[in-house]
Amino acid sequence: MSTHAPARPSYAAVLRLPGARRAFAAALTARLSYGIVSLAVLLSVSRATGSYAVSGTVMSLFGAASVFLMPVRGALIDRHGPRRALAPMALVYGALLTLLAALTWRPGAPVAPLALVAALAGACTPPLGPTMRALWAELVPDRHLLQRAYSLDGVAEELLYVSGPVLVGVLTGFAPPAAGILLSALLIVGGTAVFAASPVMPGPRPAVRGARRGSGSGPLAPAVVALGVGLTLSGVDLLTMAYASAYAYDTALVPWVLGALSAGSALGGLVNGAVRWTAPARTRLLRFSVALGLVVAVAGLAPDLWVLTAALALAGVFFAPTLTTAYLAADESVPAEARTRAGAWVNTGVNAGSSSGALATGLLIGRLPLGVCFLVAGSMALASAAAAGAGGALRARRG
Repeated sequence: MSTHAPARPSYAAVLRLPGARRAFAAALTARLSYGIVSLAVLLSVSRATGSYAVSGTVMSLFGAASVFLMPVRGALIDRHGPRRALAPMALVYGALLTLLAALTWRPGAPVAPLALVAALAGACTPPLGPTMRALWAELVPDRHLLQRAYSLDGVAEELLYVSGPVLVGVLTGFAPPAAGILLSALLIVGGTAVFAASPVMPGPRPAVRGARRGSGSGPLAPAVVALGVGLTLSGVDLLTMAYASAYAYDTALVPWVLGALSAGSALGGLVNGAVRWTAPARTRLLRFSVALGLVVAVAGLAPDLWVLTAALALAGVFFAPTLTTAYLAADESVPAEARTRAGAWVNTGVNAGSSSGALATGLLIGRLPLGVCFLVAGSMALASAAAAGAGGALRARRG
């Protein structure tokens, strides 16, 4: 499936590209906002309203607007260019977060304004991840180095989502939870301003009438696989908690188990970027997704929590490579002027899966044996790979 060249491009070579370090550092600063905002909003709304049901509803509105409108925002970036489109999005988004922080600073906040402001904020969320990946495609001279860049980007993003809640926890030790929302607003506005002003940022592109470039389906197949991966991994969190409770383990161990999954993902992402693959990105995408699904499907057979930890660490090894390869496959499927939108579709897929997978898993736990629940969770990644593969085979026969 792969071969090793005598001299492979390195991660250091990615960061030595002209303008790469400045743009990447600014993008990561802004994207740290996303690692902070979900928990900060959840805690702030819960404290302000005294209701977890309300906070869950507000977060659902925020998340749905952010996820499902992301391709639209990505298309705006592609059409008008990051310089023109990103800064206004970030300013409006930051202003709405500031308003949300003001509304939730003290208890007794009215529910309707909270829900409206949260939905509007979600609708304006800047698509920084897809924009940075589109910029990598502009900066990187060859596909092997681009694979390195995407892997580095994916691992760094995962670390942001791990460190963001820790920052919220530290901040709430001496300030109201709404201070976390303000910090998120500050990071997104400041980081995006520097990112959009980067000298290597491309200008506006002409509108495109289609998103195809020889693949026949654009980013549909990568987005479908990303959806299945999101469904699978979002269910694992709840299933791990249920496993610990069912077998009388201390639930304080659960974050460490899930940390093993994150560590495996980081390792898998770095190794994936270091390998000089010869198989096409779409082929690798299906194989990674199948491997991830199989590991999760059998994880429920683990006889104890330590074996489950090892199984989830192995599942993590395939998680980051699957998403990285999904972005590569999406990028290959469209012309340069549609890259941001293509990446946004993959983002939408994984985030939509993450949002709905936890809900579906929650409904299954208690109704089915845990082993069956793990099997169902793993089957989501398997089913998405099968659907994407079947769609590709059908298009090949028609072509």
